[in-house]
Amino acid sequence: MIVTRELPPDALPHEDRERGASADCYTTDVPLLVSHAAYVEAFYTSWAFKLERFVLKWTVAKPSTDDEARRLSRGELDAFAAWTVDARARDQVLLVDFMRRTKSWLMVAALDATHTRLYFGTVIMPVRKKTGPPSIGLAFGALMPFHKAYSRVLLGAAAARITRSDRQLRSSR
Repeated sequence: MIVTRELPPDALPHEDRERGASADCYTTDVPLLVSHAAYVEAFYTSWAFKLERFVLKWTVAKPSTDDEARRLSRGELDAFAAWTVDARARDQVLLVDFMRRTKSWLMVAALDATHTRLYFGTVIMPVRKKTGPPSIGLAFGALMPFHKAYSRVLLGAAAARITRSDRQLRSSR
């Protein structure tokens, strides 16, 4: 089950939100302990995100590989597809897109000895207008219903990949 939540107090997107950005937060809990590296790798190598990687390769010439996703997850790369690492912490990473309009945030938190909460969020940077307050803009506003559904698909695909990998590992022992 995927739930919309407030950002946790230590979430990296808070700084952008304080500057007027829009930031969302989706979570799902999995019945196993998951490292941040395993989550980042599963997220960026899931079937759902591979579709986005395909689109990025052909629309904006930003190709990426599963190996690059693994290296990003281990902190060995600071750039992946259309994103660059904006900030890192032990349990989370915040990546900014090449146009500096959006950011993606991934975080893990152990709930107990056998469960982990996976967090995913998007930050949309405000557009500065000549008059009036900054806003996310009409295009991002119009795409918000799609974005909300797509965020759930991405997080669900990552959680399913993690769970499937754990089952495969257990059955091979």
